[in-house]
Amino acid sequence: MNQQILLKSCHVILPYELVKQIFGSVSYAYVSYVSTNQTLLITPVTSEWFAKMHQPTQFLLKDRNLQGDKSIAVREIFIDNDLNETDRSLLYEIVTNTNLIKISISWPTDSTTLRQMKN
Repeated sequence: MNQQILLKSCHVILPYELVKQIFGSVSYAYVSYVSTNQTLLITPVTSEWFAKMHQPTQFLLKDRNLQGDKSIAVREIFIDNDLNETDRSLLYEIVTNTNLIKISISWPTDSTTLRQMKN
């Protein structure tokens, strides 16, 4: 599967297969921004350990389309941290044993670096 995570209009767009794998039927996500490595951490709100370790913000997983893709409106994180809001494909990694999505939001220095990390 070639699943892409996109940033579009300050929304993180998650493909259906990834949503199904990580969130199941959970409709809310915890999101935390780690400034040291410019990473968004996203996990279902059922992850109690995550809430204790990262002091996340809770976001609604909004329906994006009929295919089941979801979006998370992260504009406040981008504004608060003065991040580049340009629409783009995002590099990410899935930590399956903890249902965690690590998304790199650093701006690439070269367009060839825009590819997915292992998933």
